[in-house]
Amino acid sequence: MNTRALLLGGISALLLGGTMVGCAANGGGIASASDGNAALAAKGAAGDAGRAQAALARNDGPVAISYAERAVALMPQRAEYRMLLGQSYLQGGRFASAAHAFADTLQLSPTNGKAALDLALSQVAIGDWQAARHSLEANAAIIPAVDRGLALSLAGDTAGGIAVLTEVARSPATNAKVRQNLALSFALAGRWQEARVVAAADMAPADVDGRLEQWAQFTQPAKASDQVASLLGVRAVADIGQPVALALNAPAPAAPGVPEQALAAADPIMTPVDAGTAVRAPVAVASASVDGFSKVSFGPRQEVVQALPTIMLRPASGPIKVAAAPVSASASASSGRSMATAAYQVKAPASGNWYVQLGAFESAGVAKDAWGRASRRFVVLAGYAPNGMTFKAKGEDFYRLSVGGFSRSAADAMCRQYHAKGGTCFVRQGAGDAMAQWLRKPGMQMASR
Repeated sequence: MNTRALLLGGISALLLGGTMVGCAANGGGIASASDGNAALAAKGAAGDAGRAQAALARNDGPVAISYAERAVALMPQRAEYRMLLGQSYLQGGRFASAAHAFADTLQLSPTNGKAALDLALSQVAIGDWQAARHSLEANAAIIPAVDRGLALSLAGDTAGGIAVLTEVARSPATNAKVRQNLALSFALAGRWQEARVVAAADMAPADVDGRLEQWAQFTQPAKASDQVASLLGVRAVADIGQPVALALNAPAPAAPGVPEQALAAADPIMTPVDAGTAVRAPVAVASASVDGFSKVSFGPRQEVVQALPTIMLRPASGPIKVAAAPVSASASASSGRSMATAAYQVKAPASGNWYVQLGAFESAGVAKDAWGRASRRFVVLAGYAPNGMTFKAKGEDFYRLSVGGFSRSAADAMCRQYHAKGGTCFVRQGAGDAMAQWLRKPGMQMASR
């Protein structure tokens, strides 16, 4: 079983079982001109859908896209054609367009769990972790737990993914796929001992090291799309988005010709903003909150969480190491405490009230997971203790993640180094930042500023 085979079920199988489309008879028994046009459109769409399926079967994404787009243009209200279009975009490595198509599919067919899963994975691939987690939460009832758990882990919520998969693994419904997805989720969280133990349940001992080496590479992508592209066996390409004319409920173009193209897709990496606000970024209409669709591809700007997308988590140079053998719980705990103490006491930042903000998350738990990933991959963070604080944006609580206590010049220098290695950050003055919540001892009180 390879890495790609671990996420079975939603992402590569076609929804369509066939392409036959029936036509309703005219109530008066006499076919009108409009009935004839509808019948021709239905027949043409069915033929194009069949050709798209054949292209997908031979892994020809561009050809599949061209036929699927024609099928959707002819029959825009057919959910199965939009599902086929999304799968064609996935095969072609066009993840932003795929997200639009799957969101349209869900609006037409709200119980389509396959479309919900593929929407979330497409959002992971464009670096929109927040939207992906929202999609998975909103559609939890229709996405199989085994796929939802791993998708949560890929979307940056490894704690949530592990919890979902652990529950299934302990139930009578457990199987090799559940256990391997759980093991991969442990690997994504950097919990290599647990990954080893769970993976070994279905593998020969001699094969476990090889599997962990594969996962060590998989868990350290160079850009946001790498992991989903690896699961699909495709290569991500530049994507300006689905043609506007194909958007659900889009008005017909004023004149014949080439359909107007979507606005250039927004950079999925969140951009720096002034201190005291959540990050503002364009949100695709195809995000999990599908309240309606306009004729353009992207909706109005709104507050979103500044996550740490996978594009930021580049590995430091040098070999990747994974745990080779189990250790006792007491030794592990002692070692973990001593390592944490050493890491957080190596450097004493210059005295000051300037901070380098790394992200804002929906909870301290998600921030902790993001810090763990970033601190393992960015050498520039070594020796610094994370800071955090809760703030509200549009009535919702978020948790800022930062490092700080710098002078302005030191903060600027650190952010430049972090950015040069592939990270995203910005410098701001302190706004109530304190020791990260997960580092505090029980009962510890933090002095207010």
